[in-house]
Amino acid sequence: MLWVKAFHILFIASWFAGLFYLPRIFVNLAMETDAAATSRLLLMARKLYRFMTMLAVPALLLGLWLWLGYGIGRGPGNAWLHVKLLVVLLLVGYHHACGSLLKKFEQGRNVRSHTWYRWFNEFPVLGMLVAVIMVVVKPF
Repeated sequence: MLWVKAFHILFIASWFAGLFYLPRIFVNLAMETDAAATSRLLLMARKLYRFMTMLAVPALLLGLWLWLGYGIGRGPGNAWLHVKLLVVLLLVGYHHACGSLLKKFEQGRNVRSHTWYRWFNEFPVLGMLVAVIMVVVKPF
């Protein structure tokens, strides 16, 4: 189980690196006026989105393995897991939203400001904060 847990943490940390960085690329894309720079940023964003997706899949599968295979979080007194699972679902939705926003940038249809993307970038920080507190402190 410790190997599964270790790889789960590694994949989660790597996925989060993408969740933190992709919206920063969006901030730059929203401010950019040079076509060559925009093209370079879009290439970076596309590659990062594909890579983060490849990292998210094993992170989620290993988490399911810990939950369903080893029973982590099962039984009474484990409401913390339900909160963490809600956070995970919200983060998967955030990941999908990043993909949708990337498509809008690729199509030249972005309507949001760089300030909006700066705020948008804060969601995974809050998600990570809640998830780590749920797993480590287990307040419920």
